[in-house]
Amino acid sequence: MSVFRTTIPQNAEDEPLVRLIAPDGTRTPHEELDAAVAHLTGEDLRRYYRDMVMIRAADLEATSLQRQGQLGLWASALGQEGAQIGAGHAARTQDYLVPTYREHGIAWARGIEPWRLLDVWRGIAHGSYDPYELRTHPYMLVLGAQAPQAVGYAMGLQRDGLVGTGDDESDTAVLALFGDGSSSEGEVSEGFTFAASFQAPCVFFTQNNQWAISVPTSVQSRVPLAQRSRGWGIPSVRIDGNDVLAVYGAVRLALDAARRGEGPRYIEALTYRMAAHTTSDDPTRYRHSTEEEEWAAKDPIDRLRTYLEAQDEIDEAFVTRCDEEGHDLAMALHHQIHAMADPDPIEMFRNVYADPHPLVEAEREEFVQFRAQFEDETTTGEER
Repeated sequence: MSVFRTTIPQNAEDEPLVRLIAPDGTRTPHEELDAAVAHLTGEDLRRYYRDMVMIRAADLEATSLQRQGQLGLWASALGQEGAQIGAGHAARTQDYLVPTYREHGIAWARGIEPWRLLDVWRGIAHGSYDPYELRTHPYMLVLGAQAPQAVGYAMGLQRDGLVGTGDDESDTAVLALFGDGSSSEGEVSEGFTFAASFQAPCVFFTQNNQWAISVPTSVQSRVPLAQRSRGWGIPSVRIDGNDVLAVYGAVRLALDAARRGEGPRYIEALTYRMAAHTTSDDPTRYRHSTEEEEWAAKDPIDRLRTYLEAQDEIDEAFVTRCDEEGHDLAMALHHQIHAMADPDPIEMFRNVYADPHPLVEAEREEFVQFRAQFEDETTTGEER
């Protein structure tokens, strides 16, 4: 039986949770996923460990910078590093990834430096990387909007002849990433509809971090989220999102199938948001410390470290070096953000549309005149 299921069990609690590495570091065999990760070496896994350490260091520093008034807001991915690093590295270079607003690990895996994310949260740019070059869409703050847009892009790939040709270098798929809260949005259902109808090469990836701000997943859905897509005929799987190896294997299988022209897949990665929803949120008002302690014991970084130690693939010197590099990255971010210059406000009118638009041009001219009156007042005051 495929790890991706199309049937719904009679009892919701019978939905399996697939993993390869248990919280205590024990390796669990799984024939299909084992085959999907068999090519990974100890060097690969050490890289994933370092990636998770680095992105956590950057994440914590970004939270500190927001508290210092250097960022307007920050959405932390603390605790979700395993799901993001695993998914990001499972994608091929040509695949197109459509994130939400806390996919910092995805960005890192795609070669996007953390400082390129901070200017958006600082409010001085629309984005500092080329989405086409890095095959990663800019962060999307509108909940659920990733789904139909990702499917539309996937349908375009079909029409461009970039799906199901058998050429591993050109066949392409789309990975749409969103949270459990977004999965309740109507746009996700619309995305499922079009993806299923046109068998679009799109993989939907939900990081179920247990809380849609203050609403728990148990209130959002009476059944595991993995079962939602099956009503559309989209095969799905529920995986341990804190197990970077299982995430990598599941996403790789799903994207490979999508590229071959076998249609969409849906993955629910069970993980936990260890920090607040954003820096404007206070999680102590709606969840208990005992829950946080329970999930802390399932930390994705500690889990991979324990596994690698048991395999003699990692030592204390490597762990220390990763921690030091994470600290250096955090300090670099600190200095970079303080060195960022404020842009000319007129820049906000650029790139609103692909082509010039008369309404935007009129608003731009109005803004220029608005600023000019203050410049005149300043000049008059100086002359006096």
